[in-house]
Amino acid sequence: MGDESNEWLLESRQGLPATIAYLREAYPAPQWRDHHNFGELAAFWLQVHASLRQQGDQLQQITQSFREGGLDANAFQQAFVPRFNHFLQHLEGHHQIEDAVYFPKFRQLDPRMQQGFDLLENDHELIHSALVTSLDAARQLVVALPRGARAAQTANDGYADATDRLIQLLARHLADEEDLVIPAMLEHGERSVG
Repeated sequence: MGDESNEWLLESRQGLPATIAYLREAYPAPQWRDHHNFGELAAFWLQVHASLRQQGDQLQQITQSFREGGLDANAFQQAFVPRFNHFLQHLEGHHQIEDAVYFPKFRQLDPRMQQGFDLLENDHELIHSALVTSLDAARQLVVALPRGARAAQTANDGYADATDRLIQLLARHLADEEDLVIPAMLEHGERSVG
């Protein structure tokens, strides 16, 4: 996908162009749940995305609370570490099953979908890289906690910056993925990819 314009890249795009999300206009998001082809798989997909958004928000809230002094180092670590680990596992697992199972099935439904799912797979690579950066920053933060407030604050700032970038990339990706996946399920039926 080296020839796509820069506005299609995850870090700079403001949504997918109509040439890629070609079913979006026929199936607007406010009407998805009322469509006769909206079933368990579409509902589950949206629920997983909502859960990922919620987990990202929780991590940002915990980090902000620690930054503002609402949590001490021990309380922060107890709240942060399990949530961060769960978020990483959830996100990686979701992307792996999409890349290995669902995206190939969507590509087979209609050749026009190829470009959109290539874009989403490229997103997964960029998100994974941002996730690794965030994980490294999280490890540095946990190591810095016993070293005192100044070291912990510096590490927390680095972690917050890395995770804010990850959450921003993920938010754009999830919205764009929904614009491709859910209309495709409504158009072709869930059995075609289930």
